[in-house]
Amino acid sequence: MAAPDGSPSTFQVRPATSERFDDVATMLGPRNPTSNVCWCLSHRVDARTNRELVGPARRQYVRELTRRPVAPGVLAYDGAEVVGWAAVAPRAELPFEHSTKIPHVDGLPVWSLWCIRVRPGHRGRGIAHALVSGAVDYAASQGAPAVEGYPVDNEGRRVDLTMAYVGTRSLFEEAGFVWAADTGSVSGGIPRVLMRRALD
Repeated sequence: MAAPDGSPSTFQVRPATSERFDDVATMLGPRNPTSNVCWCLSHRVDARTNRELVGPARRQYVRELTRRPVAPGVLAYDGAEVVGWAAVAPRAELPFEHSTKIPHVDGLPVWSLWCIRVRPGHRGRGIAHALVSGAVDYAASQGAPAVEGYPVDNEGRRVDLTMAYVGTRSLFEEAGFVWAADTGSVSGGIPRVLMRRALD
């Protein structure tokens, strides 16, 4: 895997299995275990479940996800240090399946790649690129026929870091995704597009 400048990437991407839960917690969890943070559940579970899961219950829910046969996402490593996370799963299991803002392109049982996080202090090193590629590889290993992303079409404009988790159109294009549809969704005031990469 190559970095954006063409140099070899030193990052390894691995499934977020239960054995790596501590690394998942490093990427997604709060410093205070009783704090109520996303834990990358806002777009994985329905709105009611998302409201009901508070504090430590969110951590436990994600721990259970890592124990399932299919991991809830992938982790990027720089040596032994975890430096990134990407959420990827079958769209049929996610609220995106019933979204009125993000259309269905066709009837394929696609997977969705909707959250990309790089650990502070490690940004600007190509980790997001490694995460997208690694998430695609993992989806392919699980039989996904295609992967979708819903990034902002920012046209080179700066994206607020709090909303950057959706990724940018150029990030997905560099990973071989192509535009498939416009959406009715925005992030940080910037329109989002549906990007698709076929896996065959």
